Amino acid sequence: MIKILYVEDEVFLAKIVKESLESRGFQVNLQEDGNTVMDAFHRFQPDICVLDIMLPHQDGISLAKSIKDLHPEMPILFLTAKTQAQDVVEGFKAGGNDYIRKPFSMEELILRIQNLLQLTHISRKENQENKEYWVGTFRFHPLRQTLISGDQEYVLSHRETQLLNYLYEQKNDVIDRSLLLKSVWGDDSIFNSRNLDVYINKLRNYLNADPGVEIRTLKGVGYRFILPQS
Repeated sequence: MIKILYVEDEVFLAKIVKESLESRGFQVNLQEDGNTVMDAFHRFQPDICVLDIMLPHQDGISLAKSIKDLHPEMPILFLTAKTQAQDVVEGFKAGGNDYIRKPFSMEELILRIQNLLQLTHISRKENQENKEYWVGTFRFHPLRQTLISGDQEYVLSHRETQLLNYLYEQKNDVIDRSLLLKSVWGDDSIFNSRNLDVYINKLRNYLNADPGVEIRTLKGVGYRFILPQS
């Protein structure tokens, strides 16, 4: 099921659009205030973001910049009033992929969402085929699920790959344990929390060969994935 983070402060419009999208099989997380969006983004892990430009407290353009900083490939569709031509330009500069003017039909909105998702899927597939990260002296290839150092190659499980990829994206920053669990396992239950401890130890065992790489536990908070600064 495609997950849409939908940000709109016009309550009546938001309700209609959300219900219409859900009736067509989309999973929708609705946010009405710019200040709540980034927390929802981390928890919900959407496939696409649909952002109104004019929002209370934090506008859609600044939110797009924050989202793109975290996930450069995240597709973003802006909603805009007819009088906001300059905002559309600024939106594209911030990393927006498309926009739709209000008032709009649901058919047009859904077509634009589907087109963006299709284009993003093709782009991600092309990029991932050759995408490789340096984790200290290790080469990490998420698509192949491998971790390589010299002649040693580890074939990772799907969950190990997800976890290492998440840690890498947050490298050298404080990583909230609850957000990590929700992003990788879907929720932060006690059962999944125990699984996380097991998988963290597995990754530590793989990475022990490089003393410059460390998954450091921050008691009561989460982790910090320490990598040498390039």
